[in-house]
Amino acid sequence: MIAYIAYPTSLNLQSANALQTYTTLRELRARRPDTMAIIPRWGSEPSRFTELGAIHLPRPAIGKLSRFYKSTLLYYLEHSAFALMSAALLAPRRHEVEAVYVRQVICAAWWAGLLGPSLGVPVIYEAHDLESRNPSRAKEPWATGLLHLIDRVALSRATAVVSLTDDFRRLLALIGWRDPAEVAVIPDAYDEHIFAHGDRHAARVALDLPLQAPIIAYAGMTFAHRWLEGLLESAASLRTDYPNLTLLLVGGRDHERAALRQRAAELGFPVNGADARVAPGSCTFLPPRTQADVARYLLAADVLAIPDTVTDVTASPLKLFEYLALGQPLVLPALPALHEIVPADLCYPFVRRSLSGLTAALRAALQEHDPTRSVARRTLASAHTYGRRAERILDLVARVR
Repeated sequence: MIAYIAYPTSLNLQSANALQTYTTLRELRARRPDTMAIIPRWGSEPSRFTELGAIHLPRPAIGKLSRFYKSTLLYYLEHSAFALMSAALLAPRRHEVEAVYVRQVICAAWWAGLLGPSLGVPVIYEAHDLESRNPSRAKEPWATGLLHLIDRVALSRATAVVSLTDDFRRLLALIGWRDPAEVAVIPDAYDEHIFAHGDRHAARVALDLPLQAPIIAYAGMTFAHRWLEGLLESAASLRTDYPNLTLLLVGGRDHERAALRQRAAELGFPVNGADARVAPGSCTFLPPRTQADVARYLLAADVLAIPDTVTDVTASPLKLFEYLALGQPLVLPALPALHEIVPADLCYPFVRRSLSGLTAALRAALQEHDPTRSVARRTLASAHTYGRRAERILDLVARVR
């Protein structure tokens, strides 16, 4: 039995973290039905993880106290309590557990440093970055040492570490925390049941989008730290040469869309209402959609953009793989972690946070007319389905048990 311990930020899959957790678990259980998913839940709130047979432990919800005292430390206490609860659940069956797979850093520190060794269970930690570099980390000055301790215990004491990128694996070796042989690189993935190449014209007709206008699209659960304002400014500057250039931004929180709508108006970029027909030469901000709807909007675009990523050496955004699977020209910052997946000759890279660089990359992407590049991108994506990701995880479990 594999015990998969996760702390998704949304039980109804309204975050990238939750989507990745859900789809990875779905594919793991398809191959190993005895995989036990352990997820927290507050009260009886609906959970998509029920579909996967997940065990829902009561969420300690200590973090809710942050409304009275704003500190991430309260969430650290919450995650610690959940780690101990998961250990109490697994202790009677510890001889059945081949490995505990953890992707939440506080839980990983407890399991790698204490709970796994105490129960005699191998622990695999899927690291998404250093907690000491997390924008949402504890900010108290005295907590710096605690953050370092959390990272070091989780990463150096786990039986094995999963990294999303080879760039992060090299960093762990550089600081002396892990032998590269003990770190498996397993990138993020895409759901091939949803994201697949199709007819762009038909997608535009179905969505009532302009049939002839060039369209640049971006989709994401949140717009924070993704430099969407840069994408907006670059698209606005291209309207001199492409007066019908249309920009589609799908997702984001209400206040994020409102701020970008205001910026678009300042740039003289016509803004469509969320329910209005998309006019050529306009900018449209659509609230979050289902993955299937997102795929249709992306399929209708001429160019797909990633203006920036939240992390650098661990950058492995879901949208990178989803964009690849659709095949359109792809614009992204020139980060080594991203180029591990997409070579420079199959995308349009630019110097990170360079407005002129992003504008030039968008212009070049709009001029792509070689269908073989689309085929090459889709072929590249096929190695990164969630099914393949699950198989890589199972291979690692077999090595550590």
